[in-house]
Amino acid sequence: MTRQLENRIAVVTGASRGIGKYVALALAAEGAHVIALARTQGGLEELDDEIKAVGGSATLVPADVTDYPALDRLGAAIHERWGRLDILIGNAGVLGKLSPLGHIEPKTWDEVMAVNVTANWRLIRSLDPLLRRSDDGRAIFVTSGAAFKTFAYWGAYSTSKAALEALVNTYAAELATTKVTANMFSPGPTRTRMRALAMPGEDPETLPSPEQVARQLAQMCLPGFKDNGAIYKYAPTGLFKFQR
Repeated sequence: MTRQLENRIAVVTGASRGIGKYVALALAAEGAHVIALARTQGGLEELDDEIKAVGGSATLVPADVTDYPALDRLGAAIHERWGRLDILIGNAGVLGKLSPLGHIEPKTWDEVMAVNVTANWRLIRSLDPLLRRSDDGRAIFVTSGAAFKTFAYWGAYSTSKAALEALVNTYAAELATTKVTANMFSPGPTRTRMRALAMPGEDPETLPSPEQVARQLAQMCLPGFKDNGAIYKYAPTGLFKFQR
């Protein structure tokens, strides 16, 4: 059986658990070589075992996305080994603390912005030349409804996701005449560790699993997916385009 992403090279951040883990597995199962980036060495090794079990291959990169020189080195290493990049999944994110704006510690605010916004800009800065060498490059970043719903006490997270959307939309506009596309994926409420922290009283069994959600995100990486500058959202009935 022909795999739809055979010989494609993909970077996935936040790949050791949750949506990042399962999108890495989905891409590997379709033939992509996955460059999996996460802070947790043990989680990456478990992912590697699961990727091998589905007949895939991976390169493990134990690093924090806020280690910006490491992201620069990642781009250089990919260039040296493969000369191109076909897929970038900017998935890593942090919630911060739910708190009134005036009570958020500057350290917390800076961390949320560093992970959710600046790290993705640094990924673009490092990996854009490699994506442009692909015959069908895909850059997909994970956003959230919090970017526009702006609930009380979600200020740091909401602001970071709104900034991320502005960043990706700008990038998409710059890619308009190239073979690369940049889009966003909004998973909605999902059975993840971050959701449990945000909604501790919620029954996780009422939510879709990260594996279910990741399968739809992976569809945006396929060669036939040609949209650019769009937001797509998970739904039980299938991936659909979302209008802000």
